[in-house]
Amino acid sequence: MQTLDAHYPVFVLAFCVFYKRHYSEKVVPALHKFKFNHFGHDVVVLHEHEIRKEKGSFRFTNRQHKQQFQSELSDIIDASNFILVSCVIDKAALRDRGEVDKNPYHLALGFCLESLYELLQEKNQDGALTHVVVECRGKKEDNELELEFRRICDGANRLGKLLPFDIIFADKKVDSPGLQLADLVARPVGLHVRRPGQENRAFDVLKRKFFCSGGRQNVGEGFENWGLKIFPTPESERPR
Repeated sequence: MQTLDAHYPVFVLAFCVFYKRHYSEKVVPALHKFKFNHFGHDVVVLHEHEIRKEKGSFRFTNRQHKQQFQSELSDIIDASNFILVSCVIDKAALRDRGEVDKNPYHLALGFCLESLYELLQEKNQDGALTHVVVECRGKKEDNELELEFRRICDGANRLGKLLPFDIIFADKKVDSPGLQLADLVARPVGLHVRRPGQENRAFDVLKRKFFCSGGRQNVGEGFENWGLKIFPTPESERPR
């Protein structure tokens, strides 16, 4: 909150929610095969920032190679059956309101956990334990996040309910396909919010995956303020 990127002053948290059987039988093998095809091994961890900046293992031989890589990765995301729950925190708007002491991650976590619980209610899975896997950032940050996670799950949420979730911290080097997909989808969501009129083919794929009102019959519609939440609420969407 102290120093904002003028071109991207937002924080995006994305939950990719999987059926475990589909995840283990379809998503994991597809992503590992993709890595073998492009790197010759499957220990590379996909990070959106490194791919975009062409760092480390992602130094492509030419533009055609990069386009093929991104196209195949987009196809995997498109074919993977997961439900997307995301929250975009407009840090500039938050600062304008004088709320520089707020933690964008903690704010987004609350919104996403509430939506996740509503999704599980829809699937009749709200009575079972669900694990939420997050990427480690640092000992201090992780401890603070866990405290906030426990506080939200203990009833400090919009629903006023105990949430049946447990948090699992994973090192950045852990090969978790689910975490990697969550990392890959966050920026397209943020860009959609920042530049809604700009072409965004990645988001065109993702909007069919958002948790939406009316169940899966309305795929690609009715996800605003449902599976995709923006905070603070944009001026244009506030009631008059």
